[in-house]
Amino acid sequence: MAEKLQVISLTVGQLQTNCYLMVDKSSRDALIVDPGDDADYIIRIISDHQCKPVKIIATHGHFDHILAAAELKLAFKIPFYIRGEDNFLVDRMKTSADHFLGITTSEPAKVDGFLKSKVTWGKSTMEIIHTPGHTPGSICLYSKEEKILFCGDLLFAGRSVGRTDFAYSSQKDLEKSLKRIFRLPGETEVYPGHGEPFKLQSWQFIAKLDP
Repeated sequence: MAEKLQVISLTVGQLQTNCYLMVDKSSRDALIVDPGDDADYIIRIISDHQCKPVKIIATHGHFDHILAAAELKLAFKIPFYIRGEDNFLVDRMKTSADHFLGITTSEPAKVDGFLKSKVTWGKSTMEIIHTPGHTPGSICLYSKEEKILFCGDLLFAGRSVGRTDFAYSSQKDLEKSLKRIFRLPGETEVYPGHGEPFKLQSWQFIAKLDP
């Protein structure tokens, strides 16, 4: 069966965040997922691939995943979505970014709506899986048909997971979220918020060895 989605990966910003363009091949409509910075670069890649952005999605509210959202909203006149539990992180984006990056950043994008159970664009649909722990509103985007998962900062290649030492984080919630994701098919291709993609089965095998 032919793949309906084209996944374009871009590494952006000082923290080397993965921004993804998820292009519906039939319509060329695209989601912009986690535009962490470098809006001009993202715009150029969109132009090169001749796709049409229709929505901006954030897997969670940390500044390194949303810094370019405001500029992209303005450039393409498209809405920006996130889980409601992470809206407070969007509100404090500028303060956090200025502190950690040591530069002056722009004001955050206005959130146009909150993610629920699925996201649809073109002829494509992906399930939204709420995976709290790293942040209260962290999500994964999953397509059973395409066998792909965009997991934000939930887990990474090499058996590492999102940090939970923030006041609003929860190690217990993170562990529950991981168990939920491990129930997905092992051949699922996982696209994390940082680093290289990997097959979920590599993590599932390790998880089975844990006491």
